[in-house]
Amino acid sequence: MTDQSPTPLFSFLHFVQAVIQGRVRFPEDRVGQRVSLDDGEWLVFREMVIRPPMETPRAEAVFRPRFHVEGMSPTVNQWFSWLPIPFFAGLPGFRRKLWLVDPVSGDFSGYYEWQNPQDAETYARSFAMRFMMRRSVPGSVSARVLENTGQL
Repeated sequence: MTDQSPTPLFSFLHFVQAVIQGRVRFPEDRVGQRVSLDDGEWLVFREMVIRPPMETPRAEAVFRPRFHVEGMSPTVNQWFSWLPIPFFAGLPGFRRKLWLVDPVSGDFSGYYEWQNPQDAETYARSFAMRFMMRRSVPGSVSARVLENTGQL
């Protein structure tokens, strides 16, 4: 079986198109906010929203990874985390992401909203997830696809 996931170039080009069309926003009203999720307390350090090109129903799925970055302080990783944005934010079905950090443990998480569970699962098997795993402490990565209940 071959991996039919979109490539980094595909994602990059679609992200650039969304930027040119004015569909990408980085709202700041949630930055610094503490959020409680089933796996702990998190601090939001960035949010990104991509408006779909056409009116679509609310995003149905959430992808929640959790990991601990290897060889990089949490502060450095927050800056580094800007770099991969064009390579996942152009993937089909991506709608929104909250970047989360646990200031106590230094663990990171994301709250990615996807149009449907299939898009979230495709991301879970994508180059972007493999990149996250390669730069994390072995054994620290967990991820799950959940129904979007509108919690955040």
